[in-house]
Parts: sequence; structure tokens; C-alpha cells
Amino acid sequence: MRYLFFIGLYCAAHSVVYAQQKDTSTITSFFLQPVEIKTIRVGDRTPFTKTNLNKQIITTQNIGQDLPFLLNQTPSVVINSDAGTGIGYTGIRIRGTDATRINITINGIPYNDAESQGVFFVNLPDIASSLNSIQIQRGVGTSSNGISAFGATINLSTNEFNYKPYITFNNTCGSFNTWKNTLKAGTGLLQNHFMVDMRLSAISSNGFIDRATSHLQSFYLSGVYVNKKASIRLNIFSGKEKTYQAWNGVPEAKLKGDIQGTKDIVAQNNYDVEDSLNLFQSNNRTYNYFLYENQTDNYQQDHYQLFFNHQYNNQLSFNITGFLTRGRGYYEEYKKNEELKNYPFPKTVIDTVLFKRSNLIRQLWLDNYFYGNTYALQYKSATDEIALGSSWSKYDGNHYGQIIWADAPIPHQYKWYNKNADKIDCNVYAKYNRSLHQNWNAFVDMQYKWIDYIIDGFRKNPDIYIHTKYSFFNPKIGIFYADKNGWSGYASFSKASKEPNRDDFETGLIQRPKPEHLYDYELSVEKKYKKANFSTVLYYMYYKDQLVLNGKLNDVGENTRMNIPKSYRLGLEFQATTKPIDWFEATAHVTWSKNKIKNFTAFVDDYDSGTQKTTYYKNTNISFSPNVIAGFTICFMPLKYFKIDLMNKYISRQFLDNTSNKAKSLNAYDVQDVRLNYTISTKHCKTLSIVAQINNIFNTQYESNGWTYSFMSGGKEMINNNYFPMAGTNIMLALHIDW
Repeated sequence: MRYLFFIGLYCAAHSVVYAQQKDTSTITSFFLQPVEIKTIRVGDRTPFTKTNLNKQIITTQNIGQDLPFLLNQTPSVVINSDAGTGIGYTGIRIRGTDATRINITINGIPYNDAESQGVFFVNLPDIASSLNSIQIQRGVGTSSNGISAFGATINLSTNEFNYKPYITFNNTCGSFNTWKNTLKAGTGLLQNHFMVDMRLSAISSNGFIDRATSHLQSFYLSGVYVNKKASIRLNIFSGKEKTYQAWNGVPEAKLKGDIQGTKDIVAQNNYDVEDSLNLFQSNNRTYNYFLYENQTDNYQQDHYQLFFNHQYNNQLSFNITGFLTRGRGYYEEYKKNEELKNYPFPKTVIDTVLFKRSNLIRQLWLDNYFYGNTYALQYKSATDEIALGSSWSKYDGNHYGQIIWADAPIPHQYKWYNKNADKIDCNVYAKYNRSLHQNWNAFVDMQYKWIDYIIDGFRKNPDIYIHTKYSFFNPKIGIFYADKNGWSGYASFSKASKEPNRDDFETGLIQRPKPEHLYDYELSVEKKYKKANFSTVLYYMYYKDQLVLNGKLNDVGENTRMNIPKSYRLGLEFQATTKPIDWFEATAHVTWSKNKIKNFTAFVDDYDSGTQKTTYYKNTNISFSPNVIAGFTICFMPLKYFKIDLMNKYISRQFLDNTSNKAKSLNAYDVQDVRLNYTISTKHCKTLSIVAQINNIFNTQYESNGWTYSFMSGGKEMINNNYFPMAGTNIMLALHIDW
């Protein structure tokens, strides 16, 4: 029925639009790139490191995998996937920094989780099908809304202007029973003032890892009113996910087929028969610790965005936005032989038997509201650009857990913790870009940011109460040069400050985390030729009080991140593109970097003494920060409608902790993919595309992520590594039809 509805809507819109005199006089460049996007993005003559992806690039690469996999061929990017396929829970690092340090916005509205500061693209499946552009800023970048950028900014834009009606079907099938079905439709411009765009998506996959299934659904709806000077837009979009968990990874002994090591895992963890059989009988690379049939993450996230844009004249424009993000869901898990003292309720005695342990099923719930507004004012003349902006947001979060089944007579739906959190985040910024000369531009950006954060206890430490406030001043300054011979370059300095996340505060009352500060220096040179171009960026990112894991236990016995005084990232990014003839194009990028902690002390639990052993390191490597990240794409068009893309990605060794111990690391890997694209136009449709993508064509066995835990026993350091293997050769087939 939903397909018939969209087809009927398309036919009605088609008739209305073409029965009337077409008038696109309301369309201006102002509406093609709204103020909420222009004020937080950087332009061509702004001294910041960036990569832009347009709608055509996004559409070509979007065949079902999560958004990080669409960004894989951009500089300094490393991606990972719990399920091994790029569907479900995925991650991204840019210049070695993870998503908790990457500022991400959708139409200028913050998307990072307010407390963990992480990004969960699984909550917005197939958001790429609604994007018209992406800008990635590496380093601190320009001021944005939401968390501070400590390595990169990713700005996503869905607000586009489609003045012609359309219907699009995108369908994908592939290995591991993967399916993606997307339906998009738009009315085009009605009565010279109105537009409606919509999308329905469904994605499912069994995953490469055992039981790592994903069932994802989403929709997107956008309605717009425009006239010659103003526009009002309402976006409503939502994502719903159910993913089976694979976040424990595969133990190193199992991965390497070490029988004795696998037996040791059974002994150390006191596995029962079922767990032991699972460990020994499963495939070495697809083993999943979890066996409970509903060991799943279940979450729904709804977004409401309201925009008002007004253009006073050719120089001055204004935007105001209101938004609400509603999230709720739970992680359900089966816990064996749990100590009931961890679930505070009256002791249960039946027939003189005191229940001290029980098998149980519990749900860990999040129920939250995130709402606020943003403002942006832009002035532009022949020599000056001024942008003034601000944002205010409030997070109301409820964390609670309930037991839905147990062997012991625990009350049904018993809620053993119920903790709230509130966070207010405000920022104001002013940006000024001045044309000093025909070849020179100067840029200044000043941001003031303040935060008020209240945590009413934690699941494991319910009596800890946190109320903390921060205020930060983040200046940015730079100069840009460009001449008529194709040479350009810039130099910039940026400062960013960032508050600790929720987990960092679970330290008790004695040890309290301090905010982090980043000082980013960027120097770039670029040369454009008629059929080629290249660019280099030299960066130095100096951290003060960076929060890292060092194994030390805090005053409540938890292992959380601790501040380290000095650390840095020094790197050189190189990009090149050439298109010597119409049917051949090649692009390449490589990043060489040193990522160091100047003085680092690691703490390891000593089971022999009941204390912690300390080891000092000087100039040690920062975890998950490869020294080399490289990739290239070679495009052939042997026939008019047929395109072949050959893609390669190389990542050097990554350490799982900050000790630079090769025994605790991810091996370097080099992976090749190929994409075949056949696109034609017919009298029945605007475009018809058939896409075949073969991932990991040489069946490379590699791991994209991992974690480690060490302890001392019998006078020796025992290392427990767990890895997340990626799928071998796998295929995706897609059919795209546009009317």
C-alpha cells in the first residue's frame, strides 16, 4: 500500500507542476545552501582542512553499508564494524580520534550523544539516502554546534531543493543475507511555493559474525514553503534498530586456532558446557560469545527540525532553528549466576533457602529528550564575510534497569536503579573572513562555550552525585593565499576545549577528571593543473590533559580514563588527483603521522599481591593511531555507460593500548574492493543503474578493531586480546531506478 501511495503522489504532483506555467524565480543560491549550513561550513578561501562530498558521490557509494563506510576513501579515515560487514554497529576514526571526539551535525543541529559524546549511526539507518552533501573538516576546524571537535567535524546536510517531482527505488541484496530497500519521492515545486520530500528504508543482514543480525528501519519527511525572500522547512525523520550484540569480539587464542589457549579461556572464565561448545565448535573468525536468542540492542530515535530562513537582501541572511531529538530503547542481556547483592531489593527466602545468586534477564534502558535551538546571521560583501551564530541545547536523560525474568523470586519488572541526568550546552561564535588583496584572505573565529551538567548517580555507583560547570574560549585564526596560476595555501591555528563524558565522572568524589584542551596548527599547499591537482597538509595537534585509559583504578574501583599532561599528533596528509583522458581518473591519499604521549604510566592489576603494578613509558604511541593511512581509487569508463572503480585501503599497525606493545596490537592490513556501475537513461525512466560491489576481493583476513586487558599472575603478565574480524570476499548487488 505504501508504494501505491507514493506512486499516486508522484502522478498527482507531476500533473500539477506541468499543467501550470513553471516559475523557478523563487529559487536562489540562498535556498540551495541555507544559512544553517553556510555558517558552520568552510568555503574555498577559508584556512581549514576539508573534504566535500556531493550528492552524486554519496549516491554512487550508498549500497547499504553504514555512513562511516561511505567515508572510507577520504583522507586519514579508519573504519570498523562489530558485525564485520559495515551494517549494524560501526565506528570511524579520523587522524586517530574516535567518534566521541568528532563533532557531527545534521543540518547544523548537534547529533553526538550529549553524555557519552559518541555517535551511533545505527540509530539513523540509510541516512545517506537523504543527504545532498557532506563536509569533513579535519583537525579542530571552524566553530560548530554541539561537542568540540578534537580531531574532525562531519557536517551532514539533507536540506535540498528539488523543484521537479521524482520517484526513486534503490534496492540492494548481497552476502550474509543482506537486503536494503529504499523508496524516495518528492512533489517538486507546487504552486511556486511548496515542496514535500520523503523516504522509506529497510535494511537487514545476518552479519559476518555469528548471530550478529541487524534489522533496521527508517523514514524521512521534509516539507518546505518558499518565497523570494524566505523559507520555512519542517523535517521529521526517525530510525529504529534491533541488532544482536557482537561487541565482545573474538579472543586472540580462538582467532589464531590456539587449542591450549582456548582451553585456558574456558578454565579462566569457568564456562559451562553450552559456552564451551560454542567456543570450540564455532568458526575461528565468526565466533560470538553471546548465545541468548534476544541478546539485542533495541533503540528508536526520532528527530524533529524546524527551520526559518530569511534573506533580507543580496548581502544579509538569517536563520533560526528549533529541534527535538527523542530517543528511547534498551539493551537486553542474559546474565548467568548473578550475585543478587548487586540488585538491591529485600532478601528473598523460600523454604529457609536464601537466594544469593540467580540466572536472570535484564534490560538496561535509556529514555531521553534532547532539544534546543540555533541561530545564524550572515553578511557578505565583495570583501567581507561575517557570520554570527549561537546554539542552546538541553538533554534530559533517564537511565534505568529492570529485571524481566529470574530463577530467584524477584518481583516482575523489578527496577533496581533509576538515575537521571541533565545537561545544558550553550555556545556563541563570531566569524570574520576578510579579503585583504586579490590573492589573500584573513580569517578570525571566536567561540565562547559553557556547559552545566548534573548526574544523579550511576548504575554501579548510585550514590555519586555530580554537578559541574565549564566555560571555554576557543579562538581560531588563519590566512589563505591563492593565485591565478593554480597555487593556493593556508596557515591556521585553532584551539578547542572539551568536557569529560559521562563515564569519566564515575570516579567518586576524590578523583575528578579535568577538561581537555587541543591546540591545532595547520599548514597547507595545493596546486591545480588542467588535468591534475595535488595538496599537502602539515598538522601539529598538541593536547593538554587528554583523557586516556591507563589501567588505573579510581577511588570507587572503576577503570576509567585519566588525564595525561602532554600528548600530540604530528602528521602530513597528501592528496592527488589526475584525469589525463575522459575515460580514466585516479585519486590517492596518504597520511604519515606520529601520535605520541610524552610521559605515560600504565597500571596493571597484580593478582598475586592484590595491588597494581606500574610501568613508565616515554614518548609512547597513542592507541588506535596508525602511522600510515593510505588509499586510492582508479576509475575506468571502457564504455559510455559502464564505469569500473578499483579501490584500495592500507592501514598500518594500531596499538590496542598506550604501551606500544606489539603483542597488544592490530596487524597492518591492505584491502581491495571493486565497484562496477552500469547506468543508462530510457524513455521510461530518467536513470537506471545496476551496481555490483565486490568487497575484499582477495579475501584478506584482517581485524579492524579490538580491545585488551592485562593482569599479573604467577609473576607474569597475562595478556587478553579480543579482536573484531572483518568479512572476507563478499558481494553487494544494487538496482537504482529514478523517474
